[in-house]
Amino acid sequence: MLSFVVFDPAPPVLRHAHMLGADDIPMAATITLENGVIRCEKRAPESAGLALQFSVDAAPGTSGPGLGPITLQTCLLPDRDKPYLLSLELARHRIMLILNKLEDWALFDLPPTDPGLALFEKARQAFTLAVVEQGLTEGTTPERPYTQRADTLSREALALAMEAGETLTLTQARVQFSKRMSGELATAAARVSAPPNALTDHEVAESRNALLGNVGVILPTPPQVGAVVGAEQFTPALQRAVQTCCDFVTMPLRWMEMEPTEGRYVFSKTDRWIEWAVRTAKLPLVGGPIIDLRRGNVPEWLYIWEHDYETLRELVYEHVKNLVTRYRRTVGTWTVVSGLHVSSNFTLSLEQVMDLTRLAVMVVRKLQPSAKVQVQIDQPWGEYYAAASTRAMPPITYAEMLGQAGINPDLFALCIEMGQPEPGRSTRDLMAFSSLLDKFAALEKPIAITALSAPSRPPEAEDLGLNGEHDPGYWRRQWSTEAQATWMTKMFAVAAAKPYVHSITWHEMFDAPPATTGHAGGAGHRHDGLFDGALQPKLGLWRLAEIKQAIRNRQSPANLPETPQVGTV
Repeated sequence: MLSFVVFDPAPPVLRHAHMLGADDIPMAATITLENGVIRCEKRAPESAGLALQFSVDAAPGTSGPGLGPITLQTCLLPDRDKPYLLSLELARHRIMLILNKLEDWALFDLPPTDPGLALFEKARQAFTLAVVEQGLTEGTTPERPYTQRADTLSREALALAMEAGETLTLTQARVQFSKRMSGELATAAARVSAPPNALTDHEVAESRNALLGNVGVILPTPPQVGAVVGAEQFTPALQRAVQTCCDFVTMPLRWMEMEPTEGRYVFSKTDRWIEWAVRTAKLPLVGGPIIDLRRGNVPEWLYIWEHDYETLRELVYEHVKNLVTRYRRTVGTWTVVSGLHVSSNFTLSLEQVMDLTRLAVMVVRKLQPSAKVQVQIDQPWGEYYAAASTRAMPPITYAEMLGQAGINPDLFALCIEMGQPEPGRSTRDLMAFSSLLDKFAALEKPIAITALSAPSRPPEAEDLGLNGEHDPGYWRRQWSTEAQATWMTKMFAVAAAKPYVHSITWHEMFDAPPATTGHAGGAGHRHDGLFDGALQPKLGLWRLAEIKQAIRNRQSPANLPETPQVGTV
């Protein structure tokens, strides 16, 4: 069993806690907190890590707030009778992650005076002091064999490491964005694709990574910026905003809205947006997800066939065929399925999940051979797998199996949604986001971020659960329109620098109440877009327009000023 001592001035609460095994794949475990000690009872004997929400204070010697309540993790740790010190193990993992990413990103030539490296050196020094202090036992008890000072030093090391990680992540984003826009990455990749003395594919890969870092697929074009436009609203203000902010439009095709009654389709609301995008705005269209079986996305009548897979499969086939047949002359990219691996609503076996994915991809390729096909992966950190039934699959495993099964979509699509009081939507930091993208880049497929989102206001109190256990946290300050705009700037900057990222989509253009349910990335929570309920623009709208223009000008969004320049729409 693993156990962790927690020092907290307030009564601690376990939020988003789950265990992780090899390759950061979540694993089933029972996690409890009692008298300041977290106990984790695993079902397997191998080493494991703990992930949970932890409040990161401001780093010593820095100005501004700390990162706030962020979901972090420890390294893989062996079982032992003596509990670990949680803050020290979180700091240890972050320092290890920074060292690994410096190697992956080939950031070997930064000067010692670089702000990120300077913070990292301070973090290492603070961590060393914490390790020494945690060996002292004066005034401790067997249940809590650490001093308060050991925890204080560990928290300081963690705060410094987190600031160092954020700073280095943005540094890497600026450097790599410049290389991507200049064509340096593509040229270097071509130069090392077949080294004259290389004998094996492994040697080719080693030569490539030594020169370029771990960059995955290298796309020859800049990343595209888009947004989801819900069919409920169709106003001149929204149309002008889309034309100003977007290189393409994503049109959600929720089954419950397209076919609310079995056999009777409702196309009118969707048709008007698609016709406008094609004829007036001249913008490319992304359609889907076509098949998303999560609650809030499927019509009520479909539940009749929940346990009759053969009939469900036929209905899926007909639905995909009907939508692709209708829109194949206008939609150039299809998101065929989304979230099947989560298995949160319809209980499908692994074989059935793979079969439905294969079926949807096959139908699109048959009816529209020229279309790009992408499979959407929800909750890409995979917390759901720690508590789900065995029918669920870890997200990276699902993506790998698609390749092994010969399904081979053109792109993998990721939903990066944070700040919602729902499973899988807790807040992460910039380095964790960058590291996640790099993990999926190893699949050697382009990545489309099809739902990037954070709220513009704190969650409602009634949504946080008892003692706030569903609190998703926030990034640096409580969610607001200003915090949302700052967050999206940094996240777009990190994603746009990745040479394998094909496109980045803001998840919704306007707010909608929970009754609407469902969107490009998931279902069931209130949309929090760039227009409020009265269709008044928020700061994030102007920032999205600035991000799009910066990328067109081959400038990193990381260099944009803190405050967006408000204009008129």
